[in-house]
Amino acid sequence: MDVVDWALASATGRRLARPGPTATGTDARAAVAELRALASFAVDPVRERSGLDAGQAPPAIVVDRPTWIDSNINGFRVVLGPVLELAARDQPAALTAVSARVTAAQIGSALAFVSSKVLGQFEAFTPSGEGRLLLVAPNIVAAERQLGVDTRDFRLWVCLHEETHRVQFGGVPWLRDYFVSLINRYLNLSPTGASDSLTRLAAALSAIVSAMRGVPGTSLVDALQTPEQRAVFDQLTALMSVLEGHADYVMDDVGPEIVPSVALIRTRFEDRRADVGSLDGVMRRLLGIDAKMRQYSDGRAFVSGSIALIGQAGFQRIWTTSATLPTLSEVLDPDAWCRRIAPDLLP
Repeated sequence: MDVVDWALASATGRRLARPGPTATGTDARAAVAELRALASFAVDPVRERSGLDAGQAPPAIVVDRPTWIDSNINGFRVVLGPVLELAARDQPAALTAVSARVTAAQIGSALAFVSSKVLGQFEAFTPSGEGRLLLVAPNIVAAERQLGVDTRDFRLWVCLHEETHRVQFGGVPWLRDYFVSLINRYLNLSPTGASDSLTRLAAALSAIVSAMRGVPGTSLVDALQTPEQRAVFDQLTALMSVLEGHADYVMDDVGPEIVPSVALIRTRFEDRRADVGSLDGVMRRLLGIDAKMRQYSDGRAFVSGSIALIGQAGFQRIWTTSATLPTLSEVLDPDAWCRRIAPDLLP
């Protein structure tokens, strides 16, 4: 028996996902076509500014919220499946059955909430092994309406961010395996005794859901982590801060040349990130999404600060091996990372 009832996770997520914004069939088809075209257009400028080459980009896949949920569940099965199978071998069958349903409900509920927030995603973990770029059309349309910005500019701006994630994973050969290794280490450190396996395993999986969606940080899940797990989670946080911050840096660096209203979009988008209602705010704290907001800003400040100190060519050393990634403390102190990785380039 699977440790997670994946079918229940999908059903829960689909049932709880909010409906998207209303649109005519003509408008919806036009939005899908434009997003596909802009995703293709974003390839060359991102390759030029990021210094990473992932080869020819396959067409972006434009999805709705339920499809995004199912796609992420399939990704979790790819990454988590082998570790969870090992964990289940020592568990009583009855406990495993209960845990499978409880954990599925947790995962489905978390994905339902995030499904209305995420604009796009490069899916590095797929059953075929080939990464793919997803754009969540209803969320992009809802965001551009809320922000009151130029639709083409905003859609291209989002595509630049997600294309940067594609070249990160496609242009850095060791990155995907390193990411998986951190996740496996995290799960392997979770206590699996019968007395606490239900609570601990559910907490561990919830943390991984957050981490893979780029939402690591202090939350109820963090409070349940062991010290050993927290050390690995810090590595995940540092990695995701670099990936998200680098994507934000590239999208804004490219922006002025091909996205005329990029400054307005950035200003209004940052205001939107900070402005949430009371219920939304509670959910963000529970899932650690408030930490994600800091992750974007901290990561972007790290990338821009490092490039200011050692230049774009020096910053490229970050992709050499996992050892050249910054620690969590170095994310907040780019000067320290530059002194460790590129002392020869410092004045």
